[in-house]
Amino acid sequence: MIREIVKYPDPVLQRVADKVTEFDSELQRLVDDMFESMYAAKGIGLAAPQIGVSRQITIIDLSFNKNPDDRIVLINPEIISREGRQYEEEGCLSLPDIREKVSRSALVRVRAQNASGEWFELDGEELLARAFQHEIDHLHGILFFARVSALKRDLLLRRIRKLQRDGDW
Repeated sequence: MIREIVKYPDPVLQRVADKVTEFDSELQRLVDDMFESMYAAKGIGLAAPQIGVSRQITIIDLSFNKNPDDRIVLINPEIISREGRQYEEEGCLSLPDIREKVSRSALVRVRAQNASGEWFELDGEELLARAFQHEIDHLHGILFFARVSALKRDLLLRRIRKLQRDGDW
């Protein structure tokens, strides 16, 4: 089922999501809904808060549904190591048409649980590292514009307020 993507400033996007403690068929349905919703919105990553569910679940598929083996499900994820720097443009399904360059680690190692509750570790470089960091930030109530300079953040927030006033948000 395709679920609506919530937009900033929805409060669910600005708070720490709850840890997942039950790994059951309801969780699997939620994960399936998340993939369907992400593909419908033309994204490569989605965190549960972005569909209004305050739980620590995120999904990523850099192949955009071209290779089912590329689907990544991270439940209760944490970044356990970081290396290097990259500075690239990011966007967000909860901030449509807003893009900005963000500094992130170039290589990260993530520890998470899968949909069955089993723990695993996974390394990500470049775009995958960026996606890990971006999506895990969502689970902590952090949107990518928090990672830019105060001046750029202020300009982005002004642009969003104008879009809201004009009824385009």
